Amino acid sequence: MRILYHFLLSPFCRKVRVALVEKGLEFELKAEDLWQRRPEFLAMNPAGDVPVLVDPECGALVDATAISEYLEEAFPLPPLVPGDSIARAEVRRLVAWFDVKFNREVSENLVGEKLMKRFLRTGVPNSRAIRAGRQNIHAHLDYITWLVERRTWLGGDDFSLADVTAASHVSAVDYLGDVPWAEHTRSKDWYARVKSRPSFRAILADRIPGEPPPKHYADLDF
Repeated sequence: MRILYHFLLSPFCRKVRVALVEKGLEFELKAEDLWQRRPEFLAMNPAGDVPVLVDPECGALVDATAISEYLEEAFPLPPLVPGDSIARAEVRRLVAWFDVKFNREVSENLVGEKLMKRFLRTGVPNSRAIRAGRQNIHAHLDYITWLVERRTWLGGDDFSLADVTAASHVSAVDYLGDVPWAEHTRSKDWYARVKSRPSFRAILADRIPGEPPPKHYADLDF
């Protein structure tokens, strides 16, 4: 049985979780307390980060991008990076947009400051960073709107890893109630379609003790 070491609100872990379900692969979730720096975990990933996917056939795989690419190559159906070479390049471009740019400008400033710092015991939240994250998210939601006004899904005609990646980041921020949906209805419609997929059900069921999400978080119709 595959084992995925994860943290509930890590968008990178959520991305791998959704990809595994979309591929129809069975796996077991194990929460990893990163601050403990367990020698057994560091032996699998010296960087001490999640996600880490332990596959009985190939051992420990680390880094969400590397794991996603492995899953796409080892289990090509259904494809999450579909289409011809140009279409696949576009999906990968958008994956990088959300994993790098959205993460730096939004996820780290909101999820990182408001939650991860407390769990990792790395200090107190930075109010300036939180304000920046809340301001920056508008541009990204506008970009999602621009994309879905021209395409069926973010990367093109088909649901892809671009949607998985974007929704994983957005869902983590949405757990904190920091997505201004009322001002971005087209992005909200796209996210509602992602939320309705069976692969997203476990994500919407996530709960952190003492940190409940807003009421709309798990509501497929908001």
